[in-house]
Amino acid sequence: MTTTGSTGYDIIGDIHGHADALRALLRQLGYRQHNGCFRHPERQAIFAGDFIDRGPDNLGVIDIVRRMVDGGAALAVMGNHEYNAICYHTRHPQTGQPLRPHSAKNTAQHAAFLAEFAGRESLLVETIAWFRSLPLFLELEGLRVIHAEWDARLIRSLTGNGSQPTNTFCLDDHFLFRSVDDRTSEHRIIETLLKGTEIPLPAGCVLQDKDGFARQEIRVKWWQASGRTYREIAMLPDDQLPAIPNLPLTDNGRNIYPTGEKPVFFGHYWMRPPVRLLTPNATCVDFSVARGGVLCGYRWNGERKLHPENLLFV
Repeated sequence: MTTTGSTGYDIIGDIHGHADALRALLRQLGYRQHNGCFRHPERQAIFAGDFIDRGPDNLGVIDIVRRMVDGGAALAVMGNHEYNAICYHTRHPQTGQPLRPHSAKNTAQHAAFLAEFAGRESLLVETIAWFRSLPLFLELEGLRVIHAEWDARLIRSLTGNGSQPTNTFCLDDHFLFRSVDDRTSEHRIIETLLKGTEIPLPAGCVLQDKDGFARQEIRVKWWQASGRTYREIAMLPDDQLPAIPNLPLTDNGRNIYPTGEKPVFFGHYWMRPPVRLLTPNATCVDFSVARGGVLCGYRWNGERKLHPENLLFV
């Protein structure tokens, strides 16, 4: 799936409407504009999803990423914000209602995108259709890319029936309409692959998420095999960890990415700088550019053991 002459991949994390940062990172990685598309003479970019929302230039980011993907200069996977946008702007054929309710919370999270697309209905329809074309994951020679969590069992359930190539999966209408029903396997797949596994906290423990909403669940460090307590596996900033009880986990059947597997790259988790690797074969490339952090990429050259010096950021 690389372009002719490609010798490696540059995996780029969540952009969230920050087109200037994206241009700066692409230039730092050696990409230059040619006929309106950023290209590298020997490499290919991979975008880990979440191009939109929050930032000031959603249109600019979409234009850059789409030109690169359509022109063969990049690959991309769907993020939960692209999935949410698809559902927000798609109505169920039976009920006529949006697949994602237009609640105050959902609309606020999508406000920057909505403002930029106001009065541009044809472009909106075209953009949502392009989002629909993005795969949920990429299984490439030597590496994997997904937005939030690589769960081999769920991915096998998508690719095992022979209806799509085994190295990727794109949403069809049947899957999309079922995915908004929380009783279905399709819903669980989206929640896991695009948002990450959540487990309930012990009774009485309540947290506030990054948007100020109360939560009684935590996302878990699925890449970390050593965690045995709620606090050890909680995907939270260090200053919030003391609020998590250091009690033994009650469910030991959680998904864990094996240390012997090929490298996997993902975004989604709003890591805080300093930029760093998580494990030798699994790392996040989302370092919170939309919240005062940096836009991060990893320059992959075929290695099975990841190197911290290959992390670049602006």
